[in-house]
Parts: sequence; structure tokens; C-alpha cells
Amino acid sequence: MVAYKSKMVERIRLPARNQRERNLEAAGYNLFNLSSDDVFVDLLTDSGTGAMSDAQWAALIRGDESYAGSRSFAELEDAVMDVMGFSNVVPTHQGRGAENVLYGTLLSDGDVALNNTHFDTTRAHVSNQGADPVDCPVAVAHDPDSEEPFKGNFSLERARAVVDEVGVDQIPLVIQTITNNSAAGQAVSVENTRRVREFANEIDATFVIDACRFAENAYFVRQREDEFSEATIADIAREQLGYADALVMSGKKDGLVNAGGFVATDDDALFDRCKQRAILYEGFPTYGGMAGRDVAAMAVGLREAVDEAYLEDRIEQVREFGARLAAAGLPVYTPTSGHAVYLDAGALFPHLDPEEFPGQALVCELYREGGVRGVELGSFAFPDTDRPELVRLAVPRRTYHREHFEHVVETAETVLEKRETVTGLELASDPAMPEIRHFTAELEPRSS
Repeated sequence: MVAYKSKMVERIRLPARNQRERNLEAAGYNLFNLSSDDVFVDLLTDSGTGAMSDAQWAALIRGDESYAGSRSFAELEDAVMDVMGFSNVVPTHQGRGAENVLYGTLLSDGDVALNNTHFDTTRAHVSNQGADPVDCPVAVAHDPDSEEPFKGNFSLERARAVVDEVGVDQIPLVIQTITNNSAAGQAVSVENTRRVREFANEIDATFVIDACRFAENAYFVRQREDEFSEATIADIAREQLGYADALVMSGKKDGLVNAGGFVATDDDALFDRCKQRAILYEGFPTYGGMAGRDVAAMAVGLREAVDEAYLEDRIEQVREFGARLAAAGLPVYTPTSGHAVYLDAGALFPHLDPEEFPGQALVCELYREGGVRGVELGSFAFPDTDRPELVRLAVPRRTYHREHFEHVVETAETVLEKRETVTGLELASDPAMPEIRHFTAELEPRSS
């Protein structure tokens, strides 16, 4: 059931094919370098790209721009307490600002941070502190065809092996990302979160949940975890988040806003340390790098994110999109996530080796054939890691309609038909930080 009607529209255009060819070359075959005006359907990310509700626009108008003691910040505090269950909030300009504040507080040189799977900025922030980011995905996370319900879970077996290898004293931080974005947006069970909490207690580590898509994860928990089949989304979210010592949040996902993030905790000592670091990097603790109006809109968005009609509309749209791509013959990672459809570029282009960046070749072909922008999350984005050659087609919230997805499917079918002729790519430039090279590196067609 569609839960919305449109109150504002934006004109978009599909550039001619020869123009798209020139755009690709000028962008160094990196779609981050494209102008948004040259993109027809933009599935690069769901981060900050969605449409806000009328209630959120009203909050923008009412936002309090006071430097200190803002009313809008009080509204955010109330929303975080009501929706997520945490009393202390440190606002930041976006999620990576929250990562800088929290991980910069918790990590030192030589430490090890465990995560079900680190996302790119998380991995970079951990590394920037001189610490080692170690992934602990369950084995089935790398099986695109498995229908296991919680492929995003944290592997305690892998984590204990790391403890045996480096020692308890080297691991001050355990992170669980829900949903698990780098593992194809897969869901994480509440039972797994409980067990990770117990593990963190065993090794005396701080347990952090990256809660960017906490509401989408709660929706999957109700569908797939018997204990919660009759629970409300709001109750599931509070239960799962409540096992953490702290949260790091990008409001640009399940905060339903275009800017903003925060750290939340009930640990008063940790709160004070994060607040001091945030003053240095983000701003005063009642605005944290955001305008007051954006703080107010995020307070509204957090409450809307656990609305069941919204979540059903959101997740069913993504599910249907994935089903259409699979029916067209594309290798879709299953089960479909809540925020994106992931394609297995390695399966689509078996003639391309990982060093030829099959995922990046796929995103370039989707743009070349239909002006569609996605993002590679394989060997280009995550060098020196063992993971599938995935391409993410992230769906902005409350933005696109059936006709847009039909166009993407038709574009993907065209790529599928010509797949044997697609050539690989190679690096033409390589930035100094490999963890985030995919944002700026340029490529070129691989010479034969």
C-alpha cells in the first residue's frame, strides 16, 4: 500500500547517450565525479537523498537557531529518548562526524576494533586513530544466494579467534552495524545483539551499535525472529538498541533528513568525553555542526522512521525492485535489504577478474546505457578485503516511483544482453587513503 502522495516535484532529464559517454570519460569512470544534473535515476546512496515529510518541513520553519540551549536540541533529546532509549545526545553534522567523535574518544594507536562489517568511513575512522578494523561477518554473509534471514549477524566465533590472536587488552571496542551495509544491507537479529553484548562484557569492551538503519532492521526482526512477531517496531528498536553502551547515528538514513547525525549514550563519563571532542570538531553541544532547523527536522524524522506504514511502504518498494531485477535475469543478492538492491557483478561478468573491478564496470555500464547511478562495494571500494563484487542500488526514501524502477530494470536488461563485451577498468590515480579511495580515484578502460 502506498503511504504517501506528492506535494512537490522536480524535473529530471536523461542526457543523450553520446553525452553520457563523454560524462563518463570526464568523470574518470568514477560516478562520484558526475554532476547530479547528468544523472537520470540516482541510486548512488540513500544517505541524505530522501524526501522529507510535511511535518519535517514545518519543523524546519520552527527551528530554533540559538547557539546554546536551542529548543530544537531539546526536541531531539526527547526523540532520542522516546525512540531509542538513550538520555545523552551529542549532535554532529552527519554520521561520519559522529564516528570521529566517538571512535576518536574510544580508540588509540595499536587498538583493534571488531565489527560485523566495517563500512568505508567507519573503517577509515578506526584506521585514522591508528587502530586495526577487523570484520567479523558470519560465513553466510558472503553467499549471495543464501536465504538465511540474518546474514548481517556478528560472528562471535570469528571475534573470539581475534581475541585469542591479539589478546583482550588490545580490543577496547566492539561494533555492530544494523543493518549490515557492507554485507549487502543484511539484517541483524536481536538474539545476536544480546550475545554480542555478553561478549563485550566478557572482554570488558565498549559495545557500540551503528544505528543508521535501526528502524529498517527492526522491521526485518518482526518478520523473521519469532520472539518479536507480535511486537511493535518501536518496541523492537528500543529492545535491540538498549543492549549497547553507545550509538553512532547518521540521521541521513533512518533519521529521514538531508543532514545530521549524533552520538547517544547513557554513560555520563563517556558522554562528557564525547561532548568535549565534539566542541573541537563539530560545534557547541546543542547544535553540533547543524542548523537548528535541521536538528528539529531530525527529531521529527526519528519518530516517523518507526511508523509501521512508512516502513512497509519503504521496504516493500525495495523488495519489489529487487524482485523485478531478479526476474529480468540479474544476479541479485538475497534476501533483499531494506535500503538497497545489491547486484553480484562477479557473477554477471565472470570474464572479469577482481583486479579489473567488475563492480565498477557494472556501475559505468548502467550509467552509459540509461543514466542510472549506483555505487561499487567490491574490490574497488574495499581493497585487500575478501568480499563479493557487489554493486549497490540504494533507494532514496519517499523519492522515486514505479516508472523510475522500471527504467532501471530496462537499463540493467540492456547491460545483461551485452555483458560478454564489457571490459574491465584499471586505476589511473590512487589517493593516499585506500579505505576511501572510491570517492575520488579515477579509472580508465583496461588496456588489452
